[in-house]
Amino acid sequence: MDELLQISFSQLLLSGTLVHVALFGELQEKYGVNVHPEVVILVSVDRYPDLVTGKQIEWKINLGRKLVDEIGTILPVPFVWTWTEEGVLALLLEFEKLPDPDRKKEILLLAERIQQVSDKIGICVSIGIGNFYDNPYLLYRSFEEAKKSMSGRFFQGNNLIFHTDMEKNIDESLKNPLTRDRTELLSLLRIGHKEGVVTHLIRFMESVAQAYQFNEDLFKSEVIDLLMTMSRIVLELGVNPASILTKTATFIQDLYPTIRYDKFVKKVCEYAEWLSEEVEKSSIHDVSPIIKQAIHYMKENHQKSITLEEISCYCHLSRFHFSHLFKKEVGSSVMDFLNTLRIDKALFYLETTDLNVQEIANQVGFQDPNYFSRLFKKYKQFTPTEYRANFNCTIKKL
Repeated sequence: MDELLQISFSQLLLSGTLVHVALFGELQEKYGVNVHPEVVILVSVDRYPDLVTGKQIEWKINLGRKLVDEIGTILPVPFVWTWTEEGVLALLLEFEKLPDPDRKKEILLLAERIQQVSDKIGICVSIGIGNFYDNPYLLYRSFEEAKKSMSGRFFQGNNLIFHTDMEKNIDESLKNPLTRDRTELLSLLRIGHKEGVVTHLIRFMESVAQAYQFNEDLFKSEVIDLLMTMSRIVLELGVNPASILTKTATFIQDLYPTIRYDKFVKKVCEYAEWLSEEVEKSSIHDVSPIIKQAIHYMKENHQKSITLEEISCYCHLSRFHFSHLFKKEVGSSVMDFLNTLRIDKALFYLETTDLNVQEIANQVGFQDPNYFSRLFKKYKQFTPTEYRANFNCTIKKL
């Protein structure tokens, strides 16, 4: 069978455009193909982008030919094939008229044999399997199902087999805790606590993956929505919009095609670090390393009951010298800065959640809600309850 003819034949079936070209029997005769495919298997070379880095086109051609030749030696059923993208081979197979359970069992065994023969030539592959369709005009559905079944590969390792029947229903109950995790993360961004943002972001992404049963599309959509919210918060804090908007658009365009979870997380964390640094730069300018160290300590421990003595001791300075230096460089006293940090975080919780004053006080470092309310009024001229009521009233008017 001519290789280019069977590739063209396969492409017509996978695209679903066969219906606009000819009757299936006429197409078989035209292309000289006797196969009547019923199912699609996708054979994807694991970590292909890393594998081909620096390789010439001849190397890629050789890899493709070697894989097709080796798989062809062990397939017990008629088939045609085509490459659907770099590193992804589609096999369109014709099985005997067996009952569905037997066909599914046979194709899973066949997938294992494909992996074994690929391993022998030094190529590790993962496999996605679609459903069976006796009607050739519907075979494109099997192709789409095989692709969709492999979305779990984003989170997992190599040498895996996926079947469209393996899909799981999303457990809605697992998504509930995400709201609080997300709020804490965003509130830390608002005060420019880079390390806290990254730590919570990693934890948040792990929770999202579990909540969505490792559905790649839903996971990526949730994380990208979070990143857009983070960018908006940074803009609201007065950071230069030109740099934020430009970098955000470029970053998300580059992020979405990322094919591995670990690389995805690394990129997201680097972007979150950059956003946090932009927030910090907008609020604190040109301070000495020792004052940066003090600010870092306050952000890291803002939920604890820390004192001026503890902070100055951390910086290896006397209380008097540290207080004088901090006021000179920052423009406010140490405790005023710490309290402002906590109040700013409290504002975010009052604006975006239904948590009561006691819960918010604990979240920002105050064990006594009454003291928190008095301090809040000192800095914002409203009690927390009054501030929330005014904020909600303004939002409704808008």
